[in-house]
Amino acid sequence: MNIVVVGLGQTLRGDDAAGLAAVRRWQEKYPGTASRPGIRTETSELPGLSLLDLLEGAQAAVIVDAVHGAAQPGTLHRIGPDDLSAFTSDALSAHGWGVAETLQLGRRLFPTLAGCRITLIGVEAGRMEMGAGLSPEVENVLGAVCDLIEKEVQTVL
Repeated sequence: MNIVVVGLGQTLRGDDAAGLAAVRRWQEKYPGTASRPGIRTETSELPGLSLLDLLEGAQAAVIVDAVHGAAQPGTLHRIGPDDLSAFTSDALSAHGWGVAETLQLGRRLFPTLAGCRITLIGVEAGRMEMGAGLSPEVENVLGAVCDLIEKEVQTVL
């Protein structure tokens, strides 16, 4: 099984770095899983359509990113493989084209990606100003995000 764990975000924009921080901490917290053959990790600050390249060859993917909606900062969202089609073109992202839009396009254009089991883990962001660090609310849930990443990876192993 080829599994990729992808952290997205911008390190200089506060809580937008949640995906990057969570994937790095998952690697530290679960080194046995993160270093297994067939499992790779990727991080990207501005993926846009290059997100599709990060997923190349994967049979399953866990993508972690900050989201901005109406929930309290630090709220975790899990969007499973079957839920992805619920996202529309007005989905917000700090990475140019939205992650959900990119994945939908990729599934249409690349047959191998259509078979990839993709799960999105969203961390509700509070502050996303330039130069800000992670908010306490987001920092406090990173351990739970690591556990959720591990659960998703173990589910597909």
